[in-house]
Amino acid sequence: MRSMGVRARIGVIGAGWWVTENHLPILEKREDVELVAICRRNRTELERVKERFGFKLATDDYGELLDAPLDGVMVTSPHHLHFEHARAALKKGLHVLVEKPLATRAEDARELIWLAKEKEREILIPHGWNFRSYTREARRLVLEGAVGEVEHIVCQMASPRRAQYSGEVGAEGSLVRQDISTYANPARGGGYGWGQLVHAFGLVFRVTDLEPRWAFSLMGRSPTGVDLHDAISVSFINGATGAVSGTAAVPPHRGYQLDLRVFGSEGMLLLDVERERLEVRRQDGEDKELPMPPGSGEYECVEPVERFADLCLGLTVENDGPGEVGLRSVEVLDAAYRSAESGEPEEV
Repeated sequence: MRSMGVRARIGVIGAGWWVTENHLPILEKREDVELVAICRRNRTELERVKERFGFKLATDDYGELLDAPLDGVMVTSPHHLHFEHARAALKKGLHVLVEKPLATRAEDARELIWLAKEKEREILIPHGWNFRSYTREARRLVLEGAVGEVEHIVCQMASPRRAQYSGEVGAEGSLVRQDISTYANPARGGGYGWGQLVHAFGLVFRVTDLEPRWAFSLMGRSPTGVDLHDAISVSFINGATGAVSGTAAVPPHRGYQLDLRVFGSEGMLLLDVERERLEVRRQDGEDKELPMPPGSGEYECVEPVERFADLCLGLTVENDGPGEVGLRSVEVLDAAYRSAESGEPEEV
């Protein structure tokens, strides 16, 4: 436990539109957080972000940022750079918030988990839905045996993101513009899987303790060559099977869909964030309907950022986006992307 008056010293690598619109406004409101250093390649936008949030150091060299006195670093750079930046921060002995995905190769994600354990530091992936009370309750129910042994899962996610993953439009922020190549360029970790479906897998691997063994996938491509639609079959180490579907094709005036169904030897659990339902249906008829407050299914990413600041302060708090969940998500997506190319099931 850190003493009263101590502030969490935080740096940011890759200050894009999302971190400047969401993460930094949350942190600047906390008196126990000091925004120390920020790194971004575009010097004009870098200076703009520095002045807006009062960073002491602004640099285009993440090595210089990591030499500053820090307790934690938020890695919000393009997907294909997450591993490089997170590894460097962990080697410095810092807590790391890594925007999804944790990495874009399973072997890289495994190295990050190993480094975090060696350095006794936390990795937090800010899957917003994982930090909601209903997800914690769903996890508790499954782990305490409400559905028995998990035998099969079905998860469907859909987003209003067709234009983004087709390279047609990026999100506008007050300080910086979204780099659309992060989402629409296959060489930079673009595609619906890495950008959105990773949230669905994050939910699967938080609610259950399943570990993937292999994946087989079919993918529909955008004009830029990234996946817009994903159909993934998964086999898990305990023998369970799974079907995970994702698409960016929701009309732009509608919201997200995310539906997880966990089938077990004694019943099933349903978590539907769009319709705000959490239910357990058992073979013995002892069904449960658990309340979800109106509006609670909408996506937000406040609690993950708050929790990361608490970890940097040395507080004992639950990390609902642990590195292990990020690792399993990367393992299955890495195998799924390889399967889409080979036309065969691929081991994780």
